[in-house]
Amino acid sequence: MMEIEYKSAQEIKTFQETLLKDQLAYLAIHSPYYKRLFKKYEINPSAIKTIEDLRFLPTTSKNDLQQYNDDFFCVPKSEIIDYCTTSGTLGSPVTFGLTDKDLERLAYNEMCSFEKIGVQKDDLVQLMTTIDRRFMAGLAYFLGLRKIGAGILRVGSGIPEMQWDSILKYKPKFVIAVPSFLLKLIEYAEKNNIDYRNSSVQKVLCIGESLNDVDFNQTILTKRILEKWPLELYSTYASTEMGAAFTECASRKGGHVQPDLIITEILDEEERPVADGQSGELVITNLGLEGIPLLRFKTGDIVRKHVDACACGRHTYRIGAVEGRKQHMVKYKGTTLYPPAMHDLLAGFPEIEQHLIEISSNDIGTDEIVIFIASNNRSDEFLQHIKDHFRAKLRVAPRIEWKDLEELQKIVFNPLSRKPITFLDRRD
Repeated sequence: MMEIEYKSAQEIKTFQETLLKDQLAYLAIHSPYYKRLFKKYEINPSAIKTIEDLRFLPTTSKNDLQQYNDDFFCVPKSEIIDYCTTSGTLGSPVTFGLTDKDLERLAYNEMCSFEKIGVQKDDLVQLMTTIDRRFMAGLAYFLGLRKIGAGILRVGSGIPEMQWDSILKYKPKFVIAVPSFLLKLIEYAEKNNIDYRNSSVQKVLCIGESLNDVDFNQTILTKRILEKWPLELYSTYASTEMGAAFTECASRKGGHVQPDLIITEILDEEERPVADGQSGELVITNLGLEGIPLLRFKTGDIVRKHVDACACGRHTYRIGAVEGRKQHMVKYKGTTLYPPAMHDLLAGFPEIEQHLIEISSNDIGTDEIVIFIASNNRSDEFLQHIKDHFRAKLRVAPRIEWKDLEELQKIVFNPLSRKPITFLDRRD
């Protein structure tokens, strides 16, 4: 348990600003990219003394990382212990190198996350995500659990049969999984007469998909899971670039920042701070990183910052559910949409076995949406029901096309991808 989390907001801010000065001094000496940036803009890093002063520094984009990847390394390659790459969701993958100290920091990060949801030394945790393919998240979960001293079942992603074999044999209390995969586990259990409601699993740390909307109401996906399986679901949000996680406590009012690992800003289109509780792009500055620390990195994720008191007693601010990615914003028939809202709406139809959202540009340069759906029910009535639901919830109805399940799964579960591909952006 971090003592700083329970200090006043001002004490936390002062604490972070001390770490920020250290990180800036480190970048000024060791980062080829930021040394060049400071020189170009005639910036004296030692003049940046407060979090508010960050606005005087230029932001770093994903394009910068892709174009100058090697220049972000602050240590010789001989000091890199582990290499990770981003998933490439928003372009070409970027390589990150972690030193021995960075790996310890990563373990500490996830230890703090797991402690928020109640994981203790004697617990057993089943990991339903890959730990290979240069994937940082799976490695982080393993290291964090090892630091706690908990038992770990490294089953990997997918394959409900193997997941249930492990659950029934070893009886884990905790699971780390993508929420929608829990529906697959339920479906498999019902078909094979597994009493899943009375299994050992009690709590799930959910990754990759939001459990709540911007007002902290349960998403359709969350409701579908809990109607069948009364689990305790907790959301966590992280990325390779952040090197830190925002994980919910029992209050489930957003993921708490870990103040010794990261500083965040929420900015509008003109890179101005938005008011607390308003949506904007998450911009992060790493603290305490050696390999590739980032300064004012634009994540592309649209989120909200919540600073009201949390019932858990922590005074750290919280980051709400990711509402969408800036590059994935869709303007359709005058309405602004983000894929997560469409994914969650489709999750409300048990008849839909699989779906894929594809965005393209039409002849007049505006966005077009096609949703490919695999379902045993291909009636006109069901199709109209889906479209009516879209109009009622999102004000517009996209084009829908039926696809065979096998054909769709080849795209969604591409073996070259670490994550299911349920959104394709084919715009110019």
